This record gives sequence, C-alpha cells and structure tokens, in this order.
Amino acid sequence: MSHIVTITTEIRDPVALRASCRRLELDEPVHQTVKLFSAEATGYCVQLPRWRYPVVCDTDSGTVHFDNFEGHWGEQSHLDRLIQRYAVEKSVLEARKQGHSVTEQPLNDGSIKLTVHVGGAS
Repeated sequence: MSHIVTITTEIRDPVALRASCRRLELDEPVHQTVKLFSAEATGYCVQLPRWRYPVVCDTDSGTVHFDNFEGHWGEQSHLDRLIQRYAVEKSVLEARKQGHSVTEQPLNDGSIKLTVHVGGAS
C-alpha cells in the first residue's frame, strides 16, 4: 500500500543536519552565535553558496533564522534544498532506527521520493 506524506520541517537534529550538509557538499555546521544584518542568532550555522549571512538552525526550537534580503543576499532555492535534504535525512534516520530500509529516488520536478520498506534492514 502506498501513502503520500507531507512534512512540515523543523530542524531539530544536529546529526541529520550534518548529514544534509555532507550530501549537499556544504561545510559542516558550527554551533555559534552570529550577527545577521540587524539581529543575532544562536544555533548550528550553515553557510549556503553565495549567501551573505549564514543560515542559523536553532535545534531547541526547530526555527531557522536567516536574512537573505528577499533573495538579494542569497538565493531562496539554496535554503529550500537544505530544508528538503534535512527532511530526507531525518526521515531515513528515523526509518532505519525502526529497522526499516529506505530507497531514495530524485524526481524530475526536484522532489525526492522515499520508499520505506517496512521490516527490511538497510
């Protein structure tokens, strides 16, 4: 039986965040306090390609802080890819913790199809 799932992503797991950065070939996130344009934020900082300020992931609240000045200081698509990749990595980690295997298939529209094989070891 097949099910379609929609996930609202909060970034709360540093392990999944690190795995996401590795898969996207980004530098490892560093936990620190940084100054954005007009505020400070504390969390795991990820420097996206050609972004003026890092993205700051507060894993306690799940909130992602960033300032890309409506795309002038960084392309939204880079952040969207990070959040998508995090959702995939976290889903895979959780499925494997429960003893399931997972296959991943990138689709032509940029989405990613995950198939969880219940009971199958990975």
